[in-house]
Amino acid sequence: MAEYTTRRTMMVDTQIRPSDVTKFPIIEAFLAVPREAYVPSAQREAAYLGENVAIGEGRVMLEPRTFAKLLDALNIQPNEVVLDLGCGLGYSTAVMARMSEFVVAVESDEAMAADAQALLSEHGVDNAAVMTNPLAEGCAKSGPYDVIILEGAVEVVSDSLLAQLKEGGRIACLFAEGELGVARVGYKLDGRINWRFAFNASAPVLAGFEKNKEFAL
Repeated sequence: MAEYTTRRTMMVDTQIRPSDVTKFPIIEAFLAVPREAYVPSAQREAAYLGENVAIGEGRVMLEPRTFAKLLDALNIQPNEVVLDLGCGLGYSTAVMARMSEFVVAVESDEAMAADAQALLSEHGVDNAAVMTNPLAEGCAKSGPYDVIILEGAVEVVSDSLLAQLKEGGRIACLFAEGELGVARVGYKLDGRINWRFAFNASAPVLAGFEKNKEFAL
């Protein structure tokens, strides 16, 4: 629909470019993928707003600026395999599929995973697959990955998930810290993750990435 094409262009020109995201593959993917198709139908009007869009189960599709800045920091290459954790209805997967060799998407909600796979197929995204699995477990059988991205916030990241990242690979997370939240990119060198600050952003914490609460008597 022409109206949504116009909104997509406006999203790129008013939310993404002003955030210093200018890499051509990212801009091209945001202009090409119909964001409105990957949200619950009741949320179509909100698809291009500069805010997180609720997709059910306490989950969100990350606002365009946050997602674009994560992609800018990750710098995904055409020959790389990406693990997309918490893909929701598949928007993030569709965007990254245009930039990478293959995307393995993981969704813990079985119905959402089925909808995501159907939408990706419908829109001709043939270099991606959606798996149903607890998000915190990732998808070790298809790894290791060049890039891991989480579509929501975390308090902690497990060693078993970090083990699915290739040596020299990158992982991007939004850490829930205080009011702001912090986006960091981790680089795997000599088997260890070196985290670097990227920018401030926030989102709901994904199930399985919460800190264990200490019980005090």
